[in-house]
Amino acid sequence: MFSAPSSPRRPLRRVALTGILIALEIVLSRFLSINAWNIKIGFSFVPVVLAAMLLGPWASAAVAALGDLLGALLFPIGPYFPGFTLTALLTGLTFGWLLHEKQTWPRILLAVGGTQLVLSLVLNTVWIALLYGKAFEVLLAGRLVQCAVLLVVQTAGTAVLAKAVPALRKKEWL
Repeated sequence: MFSAPSSPRRPLRRVALTGILIALEIVLSRFLSINAWNIKIGFSFVPVVLAAMLLGPWASAAVAALGDLLGALLFPIGPYFPGFTLTALLTGLTFGWLLHEKQTWPRILLAVGGTQLVLSLVLNTVWIALLYGKAFEVLLAGRLVQCAVLLVVQTAGTAVLAKAVPALRKKEWL
């Protein structure tokens, strides 16, 4: 039913899966998230984390960055700003580096904590402050709530995905 690991179809399947995950990231980010001008809460991390666990850091970075770029171009929520795409790329790389080989609790906590506290809370707040001309400190206070919620949601969601990934890897379709 499935090809051997050395099958020439394997790279094509990885590209197809990456494309599906990019599309899923766009849908979850643009249509199934709670959005305010400086706060966003949703499940768009799921395809990025799946790409990280199944395909590695560069595929995860592609899912995050291309999902952000294409989502912003096709379904804009506000003005496009490349800093958010850079943050998405770094988020994908971080998840990929920490979760591709092993999905232990320390790695999950480091990946989610690092992406939320450093990239989302600090770096995205810098981008919002630059984009809208608002004070960083004022924005940071409001974004702390988003960060706290997403720390819990992403940690639990990533742990659930980590349990499901071994079954997907056994299928030998990647």
